[in-house]
Amino acid sequence: MKMLVNLRRLSNPRVRRRLKIGLSVWAGVMLLGVSYKVVYDIGYFDAYALKNDKISDLPVTEHPRLTMQSAQRIVTGALKEDFNNPKTVVVQVIDDNYKLATIVIENNKQKQIAWIFDMRLFFTADVFNAEGYNLTNGFEQHYITSRAQ
Repeated sequence: MKMLVNLRRLSNPRVRRRLKIGLSVWAGVMLLGVSYKVVYDIGYFDAYALKNDKISDLPVTEHPRLTMQSAQRIVTGALKEDFNNPKTVVVQVIDDNYKLATIVIENNKQKQIAWIFDMRLFFTADVFNAEGYNLTNGFEQHYITSRAQ
């Protein structure tokens, strides 16, 4: 019964016109929203692709390598020696890892193992690994005493 009442109300020309206007406005808003979403997505993906292209065009940089000259510069700077006439000389770069580099230095004809952290921090103390082994003694036995014989 209620359904028939609602259908009779919809058959009124004034209600029908208002319903058409309302549905047209609703459809227009939906089309506008969908078109905005599509345009936004296209612009976003184009911008993201452009960003990826710029990143891919950049040259691939490797980690810095420790050379004898750079190790000598780090050692003389850390020990505050004269750059032109250093007392402590880098004899050998054992491992040129950019995080933890192992070098052999010589001062007054005595060789010892030294360490350079992050390509800037220098020290000559003992270094232990996670198992508790003294790495400095191992390197000294392998690189200094074996070379002296």
